[in-house]
Amino acid sequence: MIDKIKELIAEAEAFTAQTKEEVEAFRIQYLGKKGLLNQYFAEFKNVANEQKKEFGQAVNTLKKAAEDKVNTLKEELESKEEVKGVYGDLSRPGEPVNLGARHPISIVKNQIIDIFSNIGFNVSEGPEIEDDWHNFTALNLPEYHPARDMQDTFFIQTNPDVLLRTHTSSVQVRYMEKNQPPIRTISPGRVYRNEAISARSHCFFHQIEGLYIDKEVSFADLKQTLQYFTTQLFGKSKIRLRPSYFPFTEPSAEIDVYWGLETESDYRITKGTGWLEIGGCGMVDPNVLENCKIDSKEYSGFAFGVGIDRIAMLLHQINDIRLLSENDVRFLEQFKSAL
Repeated sequence: MIDKIKELIAEAEAFTAQTKEEVEAFRIQYLGKKGLLNQYFAEFKNVANEQKKEFGQAVNTLKKAAEDKVNTLKEELESKEEVKGVYGDLSRPGEPVNLGARHPISIVKNQIIDIFSNIGFNVSEGPEIEDDWHNFTALNLPEYHPARDMQDTFFIQTNPDVLLRTHTSSVQVRYMEKNQPPIRTISPGRVYRNEAISARSHCFFHQIEGLYIDKEVSFADLKQTLQYFTTQLFGKSKIRLRPSYFPFTEPSAEIDVYWGLETESDYRITKGTGWLEIGGCGMVDPNVLENCKIDSKEYSGFAFGVGIDRIAMLLHQINDIRLLSENDVRFLEQFKSAL
Protein backbone atom coordinates (compact mmCIF):
# COMPACT_ATOMS: atom_id res chain seq x y z
CA MET A 1 0.00 0.00 0.00
CA ILE A 2 2.90 2.35 0.76
CA ASP A 3 4.32 1.65 -2.69
CA LYS A 4 0.95 2.66 -4.22
CA ILE A 5 1.02 5.93 -2.26
CA LYS A 6 4.55 6.65 -3.57
CA GLU A 7 3.30 6.10 -7.14
CA LEU A 8 0.47 8.60 -6.50
CA ILE A 9 3.01 11.15 -5.15
CA ALA A 10 5.01 10.86 -8.39
CA GLU A 11 1.85 11.23 -10.47
CA ALA A 12 0.76 14.30 -8.53
CA GLU A 13 4.14 15.97 -8.93
CA ALA A 14 4.15 15.27 -12.70
CA PHE A 15 0.57 16.41 -13.29
CA THR A 16 -0.02 19.37 -15.67
CA ALA A 17 -3.21 21.18 -16.68
CA GLN A 18 -4.29 23.70 -19.33
CA THR A 19 -7.59 24.76 -17.79
CA LYS A 20 -9.03 25.49 -14.37
CA GLU A 21 -11.47 22.61 -14.88
CA GLU A 22 -8.61 20.12 -15.11
CA VAL A 23 -7.07 21.53 -11.93
CA GLU A 24 -10.41 21.26 -10.12
CA ALA A 25 -10.84 17.63 -11.24
CA PHE A 26 -7.35 16.84 -9.92
CA ARG A 27 -8.15 18.52 -6.59
CA ILE A 28 -11.36 16.53 -6.17
CA GLN A 29 -9.58 13.28 -7.06
CA TYR A 30 -6.91 13.77 -4.43
CA LEU A 31 -8.26 16.21 -1.83
CA GLY A 32 -12.07 15.95 -2.11
CA LYS A 33 -14.30 14.43 0.56
CA LYS A 34 -14.35 11.17 -1.35
CA GLY A 35 -10.83 11.58 -2.69
CA LEU A 36 -7.82 9.33 -2.37
CA LEU A 37 -6.38 11.06 0.68
CA ASN A 38 -9.52 10.59 2.77
CA GLN A 39 -9.57 6.95 1.72
CA TYR A 40 -6.01 6.47 2.94
CA PHE A 41 -6.69 8.36 6.17
CA ALA A 42 -9.63 6.03 6.79
CA GLU A 43 -7.39 3.02 6.09
CA PHE A 44 -4.86 4.21 8.69
CA LYS A 45 -6.59 2.26 11.53
CA ASN A 46 -6.14 -1.02 9.66
CA VAL A 47 -2.40 -0.59 9.17
CA ALA A 48 -0.08 -2.70 11.33
CA ASN A 49 1.46 -0.76 14.22
CA GLU A 50 5.02 -1.16 12.96
CA GLN A 51 4.00 0.44 9.60
CA LYS A 52 1.85 3.28 10.94
CA LYS A 53 4.73 5.79 11.08
CA GLU A 54 5.90 5.15 7.52
CA PHE A 55 2.32 5.01 6.25
CA GLY A 56 1.41 8.30 7.92
CA GLN A 57 4.49 10.06 6.53
CA ALA A 58 3.70 8.83 3.01
CA VAL A 59 0.06 10.01 3.21
CA ASN A 60 1.16 13.48 4.46
CA THR A 61 3.70 13.71 1.64
CA LEU A 62 0.96 12.87 -0.87
CA LYS A 63 -1.32 15.51 0.65
CA LYS A 64 1.39 18.20 0.46
CA ALA A 65 2.31 17.24 -3.11
CA ALA A 66 -1.34 17.48 -4.19
CA GLU A 67 -1.94 20.81 -2.43
CA ASP A 68 1.26 22.35 -3.83
CA LYS A 69 0.40 21.20 -7.34
CA VAL A 70 -3.12 22.68 -7.12
CA ASN A 71 -1.83 26.04 -5.86
CA THR A 72 0.95 26.22 -8.46
CA LEU A 73 -1.32 25.43 -11.39
CA LYS A 74 -3.95 27.93 -10.24
CA GLU A 75 -1.37 30.73 -10.04
CA GLU A 76 -0.02 29.91 -13.50
CA LEU A 77 -3.47 29.89 -15.10
CA GLU A 78 -4.54 33.13 -13.35
CA SER A 79 -1.34 34.80 -14.52
CA LYS A 80 -2.06 33.80 -18.11
CA GLU A 81 -5.60 35.15 -17.83
CA GLU A 82 -4.30 38.45 -16.46
CA VAL A 83 -1.90 38.89 -19.38
CA LYS A 84 -4.66 38.05 -21.81
CA GLY A 85 -6.94 40.56 -20.09
CA VAL A 86 -4.36 43.30 -20.49
CA TYR A 87 -3.35 42.65 -24.07
CA GLY A 88 -6.42 40.86 -25.39
CA ASP A 89 -6.25 38.79 -28.53
CA LEU A 90 -3.06 39.93 -30.22
CA SER A 91 -4.37 38.74 -33.57
CA ARG A 92 -7.27 41.22 -33.47
CA PRO A 93 -7.05 44.71 -35.02
CA GLY A 94 -5.72 47.30 -32.60
CA GLU A 95 -7.97 49.67 -30.69
CA PRO A 96 -8.23 53.13 -32.26
CA VAL A 97 -5.91 55.68 -30.63
CA ASN A 98 -7.60 58.94 -29.67
CA LEU A 99 -5.64 61.78 -31.20
CA GLY A 100 -5.11 65.02 -29.37
CA ALA A 101 -5.73 68.42 -30.91
CA ARG A 102 -3.34 71.27 -31.52
CA HIS A 103 -4.10 74.46 -29.68
CA PRO A 104 -5.69 77.13 -31.91
CA ILE A 105 -2.73 79.42 -31.17
CA SER A 106 -0.34 76.74 -32.45
CA ILE A 107 -2.49 76.13 -35.52
CA VAL A 108 -2.50 79.79 -36.54
CA LYS A 109 1.16 80.31 -35.65
CA ASN A 110 2.19 77.37 -37.83
CA GLN A 111 0.06 78.66 -40.70
CA ILE A 112 1.75 82.08 -40.53
CA ILE A 113 5.23 80.53 -40.30
CA ASP A 114 4.51 78.40 -43.38
CA ILE A 115 3.32 81.43 -45.34
CA PHE A 116 6.47 83.46 -44.63
CA SER A 117 8.76 80.45 -45.03
CA ASN A 118 7.61 80.25 -48.63
CA ILE A 119 9.12 83.70 -49.31
CA GLY A 120 12.40 83.12 -47.54
CA PHE A 121 11.78 84.16 -43.91
CA ASN A 122 13.39 82.06 -41.19
CA VAL A 123 12.20 81.77 -37.57
CA SER A 124 14.05 83.40 -34.66
CA GLU A 125 13.26 83.12 -30.95
CA GLY A 126 14.41 84.81 -27.77
CA PRO A 127 13.84 84.94 -23.99
CA GLU A 128 10.53 86.01 -22.48
CA ILE A 129 12.37 87.56 -19.51
CA GLU A 130 14.18 90.46 -21.14
CA ASP A 131 16.40 93.41 -20.25
CA ASP A 132 15.63 97.07 -20.79
CA TRP A 133 18.12 97.47 -23.64
CA HIS A 134 16.64 94.83 -25.94
CA ASN A 135 13.01 95.56 -25.07
CA PHE A 136 13.13 99.39 -25.11
CA THR A 137 16.36 101.32 -25.50
CA ALA A 138 17.71 99.61 -28.63
CA LEU A 139 14.28 100.11 -30.23
CA ASN A 140 14.55 103.90 -30.03
CA LEU A 141 12.82 104.05 -26.64
CA PRO A 142 15.41 105.50 -24.25
CA GLU A 143 14.67 105.89 -20.54
CA TYR A 144 11.82 108.33 -19.77
CA HIS A 145 10.69 108.28 -23.40
CA PRO A 146 6.92 109.03 -23.32
CA ALA A 147 6.17 106.21 -25.79
CA ARG A 148 7.12 103.71 -23.10
CA ASP A 149 3.76 104.49 -21.52
CA MET A 150 2.10 102.92 -24.56
CA GLN A 151 3.02 99.52 -23.11
CA ASP A 152 2.14 98.81 -19.48
CA THR A 153 5.10 96.68 -18.48
CA PHE A 154 5.71 93.99 -15.86
CA PHE A 155 9.07 94.86 -14.30
CA ILE A 156 10.98 92.56 -11.95
CA GLN A 157 10.76 94.28 -8.57
CA THR A 158 14.27 93.34 -7.39
CA ASN A 159 15.87 94.54 -10.63
CA PRO A 160 14.20 97.39 -12.55
CA ASP A 161 16.36 96.62 -15.59
CA VAL A 162 14.68 93.21 -16.01
CA LEU A 163 11.12 92.79 -17.29
CA LEU A 164 8.71 90.51 -19.07
CA ARG A 165 8.98 91.39 -22.75
CA THR A 166 6.17 93.54 -24.10
CA HIS A 167 6.73 92.57 -27.75
CA THR A 168 8.85 90.16 -29.79
CA SER A 169 10.72 93.11 -31.30
CA SER A 170 13.33 92.33 -28.63
CA VAL A 171 14.04 89.11 -30.52
CA GLN A 172 14.67 91.12 -33.68
CA VAL A 173 17.23 93.27 -31.83
CA ARG A 174 19.06 90.17 -30.65
CA TYR A 175 18.97 88.75 -34.17
CA MET A 176 20.38 91.95 -35.70
CA GLU A 177 23.18 92.00 -33.12
CA LYS A 178 24.32 88.54 -34.21
CA ASN A 179 23.59 88.64 -37.95
CA GLN A 180 24.49 91.00 -40.76
CA PRO A 181 22.13 91.88 -43.65
CA PRO A 182 20.50 90.59 -45.66
CA ILE A 183 18.10 89.65 -42.81
CA ARG A 184 14.70 88.11 -43.33
CA THR A 185 13.20 86.65 -40.16
CA ILE A 186 9.94 86.28 -38.24
CA SER A 187 9.74 86.08 -34.44
CA PRO A 188 6.72 84.33 -32.89
CA GLY A 189 6.25 84.25 -29.14
CA ARG A 190 4.34 85.14 -26.00
CA VAL A 191 4.43 88.69 -24.66
CA TYR A 192 3.19 90.33 -21.46
CA ARG A 193 1.49 93.61 -20.65
CA ASN A 194 -0.14 94.84 -17.47
CA GLU A 195 -3.66 95.04 -18.84
CA ALA A 196 -7.07 94.22 -17.39
CA ILE A 197 -8.29 90.75 -18.35
CA SER A 198 -11.55 90.70 -20.29
CA ALA A 199 -13.18 88.92 -23.22
CA ARG A 200 -11.04 90.97 -25.65
CA SER A 201 -7.75 91.52 -23.78
CA HIS A 202 -5.37 89.59 -21.56
CA CYS A 203 -2.20 90.22 -19.57
CA PHE A 204 -0.34 87.83 -21.87
CA PHE A 205 -0.90 87.11 -25.54
CA HIS A 206 1.01 86.00 -28.63
CA GLN A 207 2.62 88.01 -31.40
CA ILE A 208 4.52 87.23 -34.55
CA GLU A 209 6.76 89.99 -35.89
CA GLY A 210 8.67 90.13 -39.16
CA LEU A 211 11.87 91.92 -40.13
CA TYR A 212 13.48 92.39 -43.53
CA ILE A 213 16.74 94.34 -43.94
CA ASP A 214 18.74 94.66 -47.14
CA LYS A 215 19.95 97.29 -49.56
CA GLU A 216 17.31 99.51 -51.15
CA VAL A 217 14.32 98.05 -49.27
CA SER A 218 11.28 100.29 -49.76
CA PHE A 219 7.79 100.78 -48.39
CA ALA A 220 6.50 99.20 -51.60
CA ASP A 221 8.30 95.95 -50.61
CA LEU A 222 6.52 96.09 -47.25
CA LYS A 223 3.11 96.55 -48.81
CA GLN A 224 3.64 93.74 -51.29
CA THR A 225 4.74 91.37 -48.51
CA LEU A 226 1.67 92.20 -46.43
CA GLN A 227 -0.55 91.81 -49.49
CA TYR A 228 0.81 88.32 -50.03
CA PHE A 229 0.41 87.43 -46.33
CA THR A 230 -3.23 88.52 -46.00
CA THR A 231 -4.21 86.82 -49.24
CA GLN A 232 -2.64 83.53 -48.16
CA LEU A 233 -4.00 83.58 -44.59
CA PHE A 234 -7.45 85.14 -44.94
CA GLY A 235 -8.17 84.78 -48.64
CA LYS A 236 -8.67 88.57 -48.59
CA SER A 237 -6.49 90.51 -51.00
CA LYS A 238 -7.68 94.04 -50.24
CA ILE A 239 -5.62 95.84 -47.58
CA ARG A 240 -4.95 99.41 -46.55
CA LEU A 241 -2.17 101.04 -44.52
CA ARG A 242 -3.22 103.89 -42.24
CA PRO A 243 -0.59 106.33 -40.90
CA SER A 244 0.32 105.65 -37.29
CA TYR A 245 3.21 105.99 -34.83
CA PHE A 246 5.66 103.42 -33.50
CA PRO A 247 8.98 104.53 -31.96
CA PHE A 248 11.02 101.91 -33.83
CA THR A 249 9.62 102.50 -37.35
CA GLU A 250 9.35 105.61 -39.49
CA PRO A 251 7.07 105.98 -41.35
CA SER A 252 4.64 103.72 -39.47
CA ALA A 253 1.21 102.37 -40.35
CA GLU A 254 -1.67 100.25 -39.08
CA ILE A 255 -2.55 97.23 -41.23
CA ASP A 256 -6.23 96.86 -42.14
CA VAL A 257 -7.70 94.04 -44.19
CA TYR A 258 -11.08 94.33 -45.89
CA TRP A 259 -13.11 91.64 -44.17
CA GLY A 260 -16.40 92.41 -45.88
CA LEU A 261 -19.98 92.86 -44.67
CA GLU A 262 -21.60 89.62 -45.73
CA THR A 263 -22.80 88.35 -42.35
CA GLU A 264 -23.97 89.71 -39.02
CA SER A 265 -20.65 88.60 -37.54
CA ASP A 266 -18.81 90.70 -40.16
CA TYR A 267 -20.73 93.79 -39.07
CA ARG A 268 -19.94 93.09 -35.44
CA ILE A 269 -16.19 92.48 -35.70
CA THR A 270 -15.60 95.34 -38.15
CA LYS A 271 -17.98 97.73 -36.37
CA GLY A 272 -19.93 98.13 -39.58
CA THR A 273 -16.98 99.38 -41.68
CA GLY A 274 -15.92 96.12 -43.33
CA TRP A 275 -12.30 96.92 -42.41
CA LEU A 276 -10.42 95.03 -39.71
CA GLU A 277 -7.15 96.07 -38.08
CA ILE A 278 -4.74 93.13 -37.73
CA GLY A 279 -1.40 94.74 -36.78
CA GLY A 280 1.19 97.43 -37.28
CA CYS A 281 4.14 97.98 -39.60
CA GLY A 282 6.67 100.48 -40.89
CA MET A 283 10.17 101.13 -42.14
CA VAL A 284 12.85 100.38 -39.52
CA ASP A 285 14.04 103.60 -37.90
CA PRO A 286 17.73 104.31 -38.76
CA ASN A 287 18.46 104.72 -35.02
CA VAL A 288 17.44 101.10 -34.45
CA LEU A 289 19.78 99.91 -37.18
CA GLU A 290 22.66 101.94 -35.74
CA ASN A 291 21.98 100.60 -32.22
CA CYS A 292 22.40 97.10 -33.65
CA LYS A 293 25.66 98.00 -35.48
CA ILE A 294 24.05 98.04 -38.95
CA ASP A 295 24.97 100.90 -41.27
CA SER A 296 21.73 102.80 -41.86
CA LYS A 297 23.25 104.63 -44.84
CA GLU A 298 23.83 101.37 -46.68
CA TYR A 299 20.86 99.31 -45.46
CA SER A 300 17.17 99.87 -44.92
CA GLY A 301 14.37 97.58 -43.89
CA PHE A 302 10.79 97.10 -42.80
CA ALA A 303 9.15 95.46 -39.79
CA PHE A 304 5.60 94.35 -39.06
CA GLY A 305 3.73 92.65 -36.25
CA VAL A 306 0.37 90.89 -35.88
CA GLY A 307 -1.43 89.36 -32.91
CA ILE A 308 -1.78 85.59 -33.18
CA ASP A 309 -4.59 85.44 -30.59
CA ARG A 310 -6.69 87.98 -32.47
CA ILE A 311 -6.22 86.19 -35.78
CA ALA A 312 -7.11 82.85 -34.16
CA MET A 313 -10.28 84.39 -32.77
CA LEU A 314 -11.19 85.68 -36.23
CA LEU A 315 -10.46 82.51 -38.15
CA HIS A 316 -12.19 80.21 -35.65
CA GLN A 317 -14.99 82.54 -34.49
CA ILE A 318 -13.86 82.57 -30.85
CA ASN A 319 -15.66 85.30 -28.90
CA ASP A 320 -13.60 85.29 -25.68
CA ILE A 321 -9.79 85.48 -25.58
CA ARG A 322 -9.78 83.85 -22.14
CA LEU A 323 -10.79 80.54 -23.71
CA LEU A 324 -7.35 80.39 -25.31
CA SER A 325 -5.60 80.05 -21.94
CA GLU A 326 -8.07 78.09 -19.80
CA ASN A 327 -7.13 74.62 -21.18
CA ASP A 328 -10.75 73.49 -21.28
CA VAL A 329 -10.68 70.12 -23.06
CA ARG A 330 -14.23 70.64 -24.35
CA PHE A 331 -13.06 73.79 -26.12
CA LEU A 332 -9.77 72.36 -27.41
CA GLU A 333 -11.32 69.18 -28.84
CA GLN A 334 -13.17 71.32 -31.38
CA PHE A 335 -9.89 71.93 -33.21
CA LYS A 336 -9.05 68.31 -34.10
CA SER A 337 -10.30 68.91 -37.63
CA ALA A 338 -8.05 71.99 -37.94
CA LEU A 339 -4.76 70.04 -37.67
